[in-house]
Amino acid sequence: MFSFDDFQRRAKERLLGEPARIWKNSDDDLNAPPRMIAAGATLKAAAVLIGIVERDLPMVVLTRRQNHLAKHPCQIAFPGGRLDADETVLQGALREADEETGLAARYITPLGFSDGFLTVTQYMVTPVVALVSPQCQLKAHEGEVAEIFEVPLSFLMDPQNCQTHSREFNGVTRRYFVYPFGDRYIWGATAGMIRNLHERLYA
Repeated sequence: MFSFDDFQRRAKERLLGEPARIWKNSDDDLNAPPRMIAAGATLKAAAVLIGIVERDLPMVVLTRRQNHLAKHPCQIAFPGGRLDADETVLQGALREADEETGLAARYITPLGFSDGFLTVTQYMVTPVVALVSPQCQLKAHEGEVAEIFEVPLSFLMDPQNCQTHSREFNGVTRRYFVYPFGDRYIWGATAGMIRNLHERLYA
């Protein structure tokens, strides 16, 4: 049975104290060649916030992107994005969380970093894992975020809730992780980062 106290102990012991310099997993991991991520590609640095709201049932903050966006419309994601010049991973994750969801830094207590994830769009994404005060007030950025919602941390840390789905892309069948939650499907890089976090803490 999931224990939040045990999760926090594991996070303190097993999360990285500084961002990893290289990615651990990628969007290509479940698939045979040809790879979608070109070898030797110039990677762009990005950060996301895995914010855990300290409610009676701890909850993880997620967003659903607006459907008019050029990249990843309608997809479920952690608050985050590309780092600005000379910006640290932590600074970028906090800035993006504030811009996208109105989550102010004063409500956030960082715990550490999870493993880097390489996306098909050639972003090296580093997750910042943090506790979030339940006193926070969230407001979606109208231009980017269609919805802010929360998922129980216990659900995401249960490996039985992680499924493998497939679809055809450019004539090739591609496989990817999915966490079905009600009528929502958490998939792609977001699902990969959730799985990475579980493996880092519980493997």
